[in-house]
Amino acid sequence: MSAYRFGPAYAYNLCANPWVQWVAALTPDECKQVIEAGEGKITKRASIRTRDSDESYRRSNVSWLGEKDVPWLYEKLEYIAQQLNGQFYQFDLSGFDEDFQYTVYNSEEEGFYDWHADSFSSVENNIDLRRPRKFSMTIQLDKPEDYEGGDLLINPGREQTAPRGYGTCVAFPSFMLHKVTPVTKGIRRSLVVWITGPQFR
Repeated sequence: MSAYRFGPAYAYNLCANPWVQWVAALTPDECKQVIEAGEGKITKRASIRTRDSDESYRRSNVSWLGEKDVPWLYEKLEYIAQQLNGQFYQFDLSGFDEDFQYTVYNSEEEGFYDWHADSFSSVENNIDLRRPRKFSMTIQLDKPEDYEGGDLLINPGREQTAPRGYGTCVAFPSFMLHKVTPVTKGIRRSLVVWITGPQFR
């Protein structure tokens, strides 16, 4: 049965936990469905706004899954986002303005992503800066024993390692610094989702 758990509490400006998790947000069969959908789309080299081709900063491949590709997934993650945000953060959110990002980090090239925040708008999807990303969710699509490295680190003032359970969703404010360490064995696949909303006031 799915359940949420919260990460270590820190005295942060939000008076909230730096990250929260929803255990078994996706079943093993659902993880396989997402991987199949992601691999069925055209993948390309990931890029970011300020370092478009800098592979010393980010090395991964991505594809984009729209609501028409996986309608059940949008419905399920909308529910999870509403529950976690309502329970812990209570941000003013608008919804999914971007397609979901299927991301692959391969050990053959030591895929990784250095420290960054998600709160800027997306290059690929041309998102309105007036409705920034405010709430980020990442779902692990592989069993943790199937790869080495590839830890999601979140830094609310002190580095901590997020859980990497199969199908687990980790959610946090989009302005929070985080990174994915190099994958040294196997392949790490994840689904990354952002929820936008009005500017913080």
